[in-house]
Amino acid sequence: MPRQATPLTDTKIRSLKPREDRYRVSDMGGLLIELMPSGAKIWRYRYQLHGVRQPTLTIGNYPDISLADARKQRDEWAALVARGESPKRAVQAVKTAHKNTVKVFGLDWLDDQIKGKSDSYVKTMRRVFEKDVIPAIGQMPLAEVKPADILNLCDRIKSRGSPQMALLTRNVLRRMYDFAVARQMVDTNPATALVARFIATAESRTRALSAKEIGDVMRSIYASDARRGVKLALHLLLITMVRKTELTEAPWTEFDFDAGIWDIHADRMKKDKPHRVYLSDQAKAMFLELKRLSNGSAYVFPSTHGSEDRPIHNSTLNQAIRAMAMDVQHFVLHDFRRTASTHLHEMGHSSDAIELALAHKITGIKGVYNRAEYANQRRVILQAWADFVDAQMHTATVTPIFSRA
Repeated sequence: MPRQATPLTDTKIRSLKPREDRYRVSDMGGLLIELMPSGAKIWRYRYQLHGVRQPTLTIGNYPDISLADARKQRDEWAALVARGESPKRAVQAVKTAHKNTVKVFGLDWLDDQIKGKSDSYVKTMRRVFEKDVIPAIGQMPLAEVKPADILNLCDRIKSRGSPQMALLTRNVLRRMYDFAVARQMVDTNPATALVARFIATAESRTRALSAKEIGDVMRSIYASDARRGVKLALHLLLITMVRKTELTEAPWTEFDFDAGIWDIHADRMKKDKPHRVYLSDQAKAMFLELKRLSNGSAYVFPSTHGSEDRPIHNSTLNQAIRAMAMDVQHFVLHDFRRTASTHLHEMGHSSDAIELALAHKITGIKGVYNRAEYANQRRVILQAWADFVDAQMHTATVTPIFSRA
């Protein structure tokens, strides 16, 4: 009669010492622990399938995997063996499933797509995956993603005022899944079920706040229980006419308060071109207040969660707006830029100067002529816009934001 193995205990395992050669100590039911000359202790599972001895399967290292967890894994594999199924095949299926998650497959596909492409194209494609796709569906197996999952992703992107980015994300996923279908990784392409015109069109966002709505929004912001820094950030987003991340990720090194300018580095701009913002009196006063509030951080808006060596999360301002009770319908933060453009054009300011203040490119000879004139006009525009916003805010009694000298 074969000798029965004595069940292992943690005390017994801890007492095992390495030898010159590896050796094994059995538990029960095919579970054993292998000691390596290095001192590592590795769980293995030994079994027979259809009467034939099979290579041992590795469970993992002790104590990372406890005795109890190792026995649980042994029991799961033993149940497969009892049904005549191969636990090795099950392990391979799990590894394949992990390899075929949207994140792993998508990044491999992306690396192939961006070879030899422009820096702008590479930056845009990586942004699609890193900012939106991976956080939302990255851990899902490629074959389990449904049209509803992609629709929810697109809706979230649209909710922050970026319908064209939502459409681009859908198009990128459609191309990725076409590639996966062609290589028989999946049977269907879930992105093709979403009709492009239902996600976004060229005219998806035409919202511009009226003068009254500007006052309503700003008064709601300052009446809210948001942090002072968040209130100032929302105000600055409106009067500087920059994009959200250009503001929220700004380092203090970009500012020259004596000259009244803010030079945004090219690598932080959408078109990879540096952009200069001429600070209105209001904007300069707010930034100086934020300097006092930043506690020596390198960033204008330091994170309040954990390290101050990083800026606030890019969703902070969106979340703040959603938490406010305001009587302004269908409004998102990106509408601030369109609002500024609309009212400044109505005031009769130079269209070219307005476009440059928005960091839009002017083509042709006008794009290189009269730079000094545009600079002066942009100073006038940004001060006029800040004054206009002030005027709308003060149609009702509000607590002054600051005193102008």
